[in-house]
Amino acid sequence: MSLFLSRLSRLRLVKPALVRRSSSVSLLISNGFSTTSLRQTPPCSVIGARPCGDDLGGLIVAYADTHAWTELDKMVRLELVCNSINHGKTLTIGASHGWVASLKEDGTLCLQDDLNPYASYTDPKRIPLPPLVTLPHCQTKIITNVSMSSSSPEDDEDCVVAVKFLGPQLSFCKPAGKSSKPEWTNIKIENPCFYSSRVMFSKKHNMFRMPGYGGHLIGSWDPCNPSDGPELQSVRKSEHLVESRPTGETFLVKQYKQLAENGEGVAIMKTEFLMVYKLDDEGNAVHTRDMGDLVMFISMSEPFCVPSTSFPGMYTNNVYLYDYDENGCVDVAGTTFDMASAKGPLYSPYHIPPQDIGN
Repeated sequence: MSLFLSRLSRLRLVKPALVRRSSSVSLLISNGFSTTSLRQTPPCSVIGARPCGDDLGGLIVAYADTHAWTELDKMVRLELVCNSINHGKTLTIGASHGWVASLKEDGTLCLQDDLNPYASYTDPKRIPLPPLVTLPHCQTKIITNVSMSSSSPEDDEDCVVAVKFLGPQLSFCKPAGKSSKPEWTNIKIENPCFYSSRVMFSKKHNMFRMPGYGGHLIGSWDPCNPSDGPELQSVRKSEHLVESRPTGETFLVKQYKQLAENGEGVAIMKTEFLMVYKLDDEGNAVHTRDMGDLVMFISMSEPFCVPSTSFPGMYTNNVYLYDYDENGCVDVAGTTFDMASAKGPLYSPYHIPPQDIGN
């Protein structure tokens, strides 16, 4: 684990020289787009955990508005930040709204808020879901990502969890639905352009949406009545589909990666170029270098946007990238591409979105 931490020390996004300890998380009053009396926490990235014995570690995060690591007194299981610790018996497979999804060997999926620095330190929430069901000619061992329609899977009856697998299967579940026992609704996607796509939930359309390979189609599924045949929208380019809830805009992000080697000679997939497009309701994708004051966060968690004015200190008009091989910022307006690459591997590449805290 110490090697894992040292490998991250060269990143521009976070600076180990500014590591500080904290027993609590300070909150910033912002959210100028909300009419409710809510406080919001700044976005943050899960960096890892410092081992403290008994397979536990102190959670380390980096706040987007300070660009510094903070080691919290919150204890988390090390297997959640490093899948290799328990020999793959429990794997983290994605995150959404600050909830991390883990998968056990028996196919049981669990939602938990352990890696959310704003959740309870002493009473973490665990929401077990029923064992996954594999459709004929599909697989459920390799998962592309996880998405949720709301941030309250424990008590929101309408909250739907979507799990996208590599291949044609897409599965939905309501953890707090009215039925006595939650169950999976499984669909088999016929169009192969969606087989390797990542799913996201659009609050604007109230649909789960996926960009097709090559960026020519966007498929949409109704969370209340999913079917094998999605609504299709034709577009020109796409890799990541990102919705800005504060402004109601939808962006398509084209990320170009190439095989490269890090400083230790280990093969990684390095981002060489990135382009951002604004998508209108007719499916027209227009290249832009200006997202206004928005900051975009793309990781192995569900992507999101935050106004930079809400949390002074963030890099405005930037895309924060974080995956298993690299971590850094890209200035959308920049004429030259600049992306900091980590030594890798990064074991828990999740951005945590702002959390609403009631007064």
